[in-house]
Amino acid sequence: MISISKLLCGTENFGDHLRYAHGAKGQVHGAVAGHGPVVVWNATRTCNLRCRHCYSESDHKKYDELSTREAKQFIDDLAAFRVPVLLLSGGEPLLRPDFFELARYARQKGIRITVSTNGTLISPEVARQLKEVGVGYVGISLDGIGEINDRFRGRAGAYEAALQGIRNCLAVGQRVGLRFTVNRHNYRELNNIFDLVEKENIPRVCFYHLVYTGRGSEMVKEDLTHGESRAALDLIIERTLDLHRRGFNKEILTVDNHADAVYIYLKLLQDDPERARQVYRLLSCNGGNRTGIAIGEVDWEGNVHADQFSRNHCFGNVRQRKFSDIWTDLSHPILAGLKNRKPLLKGRCARCKWLDLCNGNFRARAEAVYGDFWAEDPACYLTDEEISHA
Repeated sequence: MISISKLLCGTENFGDHLRYAHGAKGQVHGAVAGHGPVVVWNATRTCNLRCRHCYSESDHKKYDELSTREAKQFIDDLAAFRVPVLLLSGGEPLLRPDFFELARYARQKGIRITVSTNGTLISPEVARQLKEVGVGYVGISLDGIGEINDRFRGRAGAYEAALQGIRNCLAVGQRVGLRFTVNRHNYRELNNIFDLVEKENIPRVCFYHLVYTGRGSEMVKEDLTHGESRAALDLIIERTLDLHRRGFNKEILTVDNHADAVYIYLKLLQDDPERARQVYRLLSCNGGNRTGIAIGEVDWEGNVHADQFSRNHCFGNVRQRKFSDIWTDLSHPILAGLKNRKPLLKGRCARCKWLDLCNGNFRARAEAVYGDFWAEDPACYLTDEEISHA
């Protein structure tokens, strides 16, 4: 994640101490020194929606999943490994009957819990329970306003149900935000999303770049062009600065494309060199994409992956081995390579002058387009001139 609001405005939020700490860059197995990675757990594959870009290809049916006992053993190991954050995702995680039992258990073990949900099941009572068990943050996915969202989510009324879920969280003081996956069909909705954030007093919004995996693999040709990506980030920058100038304290992030960080730095070099120096220091602390280092994923069956978009590379299963043992075992070439990927990168990524700030961007997209995990990321929109200018 790239905190646009921190880079541009100097604001401070919870995740920034993991992203921009001096102990972040150079880690091999964790987010910061002395800790394990942030873990995404796709706690269930079952979902009440059928989204076009779903990386887990979820549907409304039952799958083989970790039992409550197995899940608690998994959480015990995460706590011992000092995992700072466990992100409960899906499918739709609220469909697990033991969701609140497991969330409470993880909190008792000292792990911060965040939730990624479609929001349609968050009634006033569910919102109260989320707050009660100590969930740190709830991210609710919207991919446009009204019917635009509903087409992506595969169900009429999904937008209104999700928006009501957001309002229910806000009503009980549960921290909540939006998750918006940008693509060619909805990027013109960006202004409307910012308007919604302001109107509904939503404190956080994450703009995700499209990753071509799961059902999203069918959307390669529906991703933004490089020019559209630049225009989208220009708008995000403009609206973030405008909110800050007018005194609205919003956390704005982009996800899954570290070209965003370099793009912001290059713009600041022209407009605000002093701020650019501060941003360069922050980006240097972060070190770019840290999939397989600072973030990992475990699916509903217990399989361990570098992230939720690289499920075709499995490093082990928490039913047979502890997550911590799997994560620190360098016998798998993909996991070992991710720990020190720079010598393995190819194409534009290999010769990019900003490699220390980006770390090769997103490997799952490279593999999806070129069939090579170490190829250049096709979604990098920086020009040849920009990547050769230090």
